[in-house]
Amino acid sequence: MRRKEIIAMLLAGGQGSRLGILSKTKAKPAVSFGGKYRIIDFPLSNCVNSGIDTVGILTQYQPLILNRHIGIGIPWDLDRPNGGVTILAPHLKGTQGEWYSGTANAIYQNISYIDSYNPEYVLIISGDHIYKMDYSKMLEFHKEKKCDATIAVLEVGWDEAKRFGIMNADESGKIYEFEEKPQNPKSNLASMGIYIFTWDKLRNNLINDNKIHNDSDFGKHIIPLMLNENQKIYAYRFNSYWKDVGTIESYWNANMELIKTLPSFNLYEDFWKIYTQTDHQTPQYISNTADVNTCIISEGCEVYGRVYNCVLGYNVVVEEGTFLKDSIIMENTVIKKNCSIERCIIDENSFVGENTKIGVGENIINKLEPKIYNTGISVIGENTFIPENITIGKNCVVSGKTTSNDYINNNLCSGESLIIKGASL
Repeated sequence: MRRKEIIAMLLAGGQGSRLGILSKTKAKPAVSFGGKYRIIDFPLSNCVNSGIDTVGILTQYQPLILNRHIGIGIPWDLDRPNGGVTILAPHLKGTQGEWYSGTANAIYQNISYIDSYNPEYVLIISGDHIYKMDYSKMLEFHKEKKCDATIAVLEVGWDEAKRFGIMNADESGKIYEFEEKPQNPKSNLASMGIYIFTWDKLRNNLINDNKIHNDSDFGKHIIPLMLNENQKIYAYRFNSYWKDVGTIESYWNANMELIKTLPSFNLYEDFWKIYTQTDHQTPQYISNTADVNTCIISEGCEVYGRVYNCVLGYNVVVEEGTFLKDSIIMENTVIKKNCSIERCIIDENSFVGENTKIGVGENIINKLEPKIYNTGISVIGENTFIPENITIGKNCVVSGKTTSNDYINNNLCSGESLIIKGASL
């Protein structure tokens, strides 16, 4: 097999627990974004646009939707006989299987896959961030500095720095210290979780660290190990849009930013396309009864009502008399007549009955998951059925095939949760 200069390893096995019900049945990188995409489309498209034609995707948690979406990599031109895209799930070794137990451990378990391409360099990226980045420029920097490792960093506000892994570097960019979520940060250079390693160096580090840590992690173990051994690590500064959509609020905000007149993140630049599965090509239908303002309306949608500041996925139906505002409605969802829905996320394949109201009342933090649902956004899980004449408050969570008997006087108060176990449409 022809040697590759660089291959990418894309970490896509995380649960994304802070996304709550949205990642209950799918890995975080498989969550829909921007109407027609899934989150993983962005780092995958970055690889293709950067000239990287070999990508190993490491999956673990709820991989079914992700696997179906990626397929053999056709939308990203990654269906190649020498390289292309490969799904790398945990697999049997010896007499038993072994789960990936850390970011570096996942790479360690796939050393043989990487070795099969005999690369000079390996790019490690996460599958759950929204950004556009030319990795080839980062590789040029890595080679110019003759690095053992290069870490992409982003300047964040000093008040935010304590939430990140912080890289302390000298004027040349050489990193001399790494601090994980420091209370009193010395710099504001936050790690983006994007690494380029010289493969022979990383390979040795992974093998050596695995003898000590069976849950080996880049931030906790590999980077500190390399610094302790005075291996050459440089910070590569990135100064464009990058968003971690790891919470309900940040996910909602990132979608809302797409529909601004001058968006911070432009999905439609010809020179840096975002690729995805494009099976859906049916036209939209906007009725003469509709009023649509500042929205993304995907293929196959039918809109008869009023829709303001919303993102609608494929084949969403909004019937006459319905009012939607500041909401994300994912594919194959039907919203019947005379509904009122504000500041809400509705996941795929859901149904909302007539005269239903969502997002009304006081802004009371969710009682069951206060750390997840606390900014006034109500979330409806995938395959959910909501009957007619229901009122749902703010910071609510609803999932499953519900009936009017599941609500008290057809009402779910702000901060309450209604989860029907094992139900589907």
